[in-house]
Amino acid sequence: MKSVFITSALICGVFMLAAISSPIMSNESTWGGKPMDIIKLPEPNYDSKTSVVRALLERRSVRSYKEESLTLVEVSQLLWAAQGITNNKGFRTAPSAGALFPLEVYLVAGNMNDLSPGIYKYEPSRHELLKILDGDKRAELCDAALGQGCIKQGGVAIVFSAVYERTTKRYGNRGIRYVHMEAGHAAQNVYLQAVSLNLGTVVVGAFNDNEVKRIMNMTDEEQPLYIMPVGRK
Repeated sequence: MKSVFITSALICGVFMLAAISSPIMSNESTWGGKPMDIIKLPEPNYDSKTSVVRALLERRSVRSYKEESLTLVEVSQLLWAAQGITNNKGFRTAPSAGALFPLEVYLVAGNMNDLSPGIYKYEPSRHELLKILDGDKRAELCDAALGQGCIKQGGVAIVFSAVYERTTKRYGNRGIRYVHMEAGHAAQNVYLQAVSLNLGTVVVGAFNDNEVKRIMNMTDEEQPLYIMPVGRK
């Protein structure tokens, strides 16, 4: 009886270790009526050896990256910096006019050692990724961005879009300005977080909107704003 208990405990321990070392995936959500894989991201780190002052000093636009994979821990931290939840009222890392949160954040995964290539949508409220499409779309996204090679070279690309109506329904046309301000806040967060992770990134704003929407499988109400490739310097 004692040996059975020990064997059971060892089996449970193996399963627990496997769960810790691998992304947690399930099929509990849909996109366009189709079930999607849900990847629970590692908890973000709320402390860093890099001060805000140091990150500001070292922030640069980096367009050339090593051919080295990124980790899910690093990507989790970048996405949290972009739009992560910071308190129980749902406030986020970037200020939002009227707390209306018009931004949507996508991940184009290519060269990662613990996440398969594809397009994912970030869900801030649960700190999860929803898998939208399979396959490495970096080359397609690069073509849509007038051939800017940094997009294809980065291990991942973070894509920001906006649903303007969330803000303009309260603030009218001036809300468009507020949305663009918010996108700038979120992008700067990604820049500073990249510095603390010793990664490089750059904001790309020149692209064919319709092509980016098609590649990313965005909804009709969304408009793409930024593409931010990220890679090792």
